[in-house]
Amino acid sequence: MGPTASGKTQLAIDLAQQHNCEIISVDSALIYRGMDIGTAKPSLQEQLLAPHRLVDIRDPAESYSAADFRADALKAINEIVSKGKTPLLVGGTMMYFKALLEGLSPLPSADESIRAEIMAQADQVGWQVLHDELAQIDPVSAARIHPNDPQRLSRALEVYRISGKSMTELTQTKSAALPYRISQFAIAPKERKVLHDLIAQRFNIMLRQGFIDEVQTLRQRGDLHLDLPSMRCVGYRQCWQYLAGEFSHDEMVEKAVAATRQLAKRQLTWLRGWPGLEWLESSDDGNLMTIMERSR
Repeated sequence: MGPTASGKTQLAIDLAQQHNCEIISVDSALIYRGMDIGTAKPSLQEQLLAPHRLVDIRDPAESYSAADFRADALKAINEIVSKGKTPLLVGGTMMYFKALLEGLSPLPSADESIRAEIMAQADQVGWQVLHDELAQIDPVSAARIHPNDPQRLSRALEVYRISGKSMTELTQTKSAALPYRISQFAIAPKERKVLHDLIAQRFNIMLRQGFIDEVQTLRQRGDLHLDLPSMRCVGYRQCWQYLAGEFSHDEMVEKAVAATRQLAKRQLTWLRGWPGLEWLESSDDGNLMTIMERSR
């Protein structure tokens, strides 16, 4: 695990090459096809050195939930273990890790028609009215979901309209936890400034690699928009808005780097409270040896 730009990919490839491992990506952005540069997706060369499962498995117009990830990851883990190899889960989407390790509540799958009804209702009466509705049926969820958080608010209402039960009621039970012995590591620079510099450097490399053209290609499809989870990925939203003329190139760079740093901050916040985690320094040459020693 680790924040964005901390060096997870290279360490994972080194580990997979030198030991009997297969990589499973734990990244909510790498699942999308055609989103390669802005997600820092492992290159074709890197994937030839160490194949990554759960990469390029969805179109950017499609949805993918933590429950989808858990099902796919468990299948991949079982396949890898059956071959006598060690599954190596690598990524920065902490909700996916949490879902895999702890299990999930039996929430209903998304229903696009009901979601569309909720969005249309929000356009007519506003999100505050819908938040008031949620407060009547699920006061616990309403207390933790802000009226200006349409994604979570619509999901809570959707769950109730599909199942007739509140999200709070349904989340009281979870599926079984992961039935394997696990070793957990997080990699990050000790100094936050180092990580901030790495994030800025990487975004500038992405620009030189053609990131703006990548986003322009996605915009030209005609079926994508900024409310989709794929287009909410850091960097993509800001570049999309730049191409729409909402701000200048320099503002786009500044906003994209700031959004990525905020993502890294959230990831680190998750990790600091994560139980059973061993920390690795990004620049330490002994990380590979440390992982192998502590995983025996």
